[in-house]
Amino acid sequence: MILYAEVECFFYDGNSLKDKRSILKRLFAKLTNDHNVAVAELDYQDLWQRTKFGIVTISSNSNHAEKVIQQVLRIVDQFPELERTITTVDKL
Repeated sequence: MILYAEVECFFYDGNSLKDKRSILKRLFAKLTNDHNVAVAELDYQDLWQRTKFGIVTISSNSNHAEKVIQQVLRIVDQFPELERTITTVDKL
């Protein structure tokens, strides 16, 4: 079972691409270290107030994969520097 999530977020406090990259680097490191998922920025790389990134997990059990994605999304929601706006989750 491969579960994939696309997440769009807005940054309200950052003032530059450098700020955005710093926040994303911390977020991506936490997600990959804590939950063993793959994360990559997919779109809006040149906009400092917006991002879209993908998260992928692989598991032999669909319930486990869904649980991992939900835990990862809770971590994203806990980052005060960004706001999650649009999220889509698909099974591949």
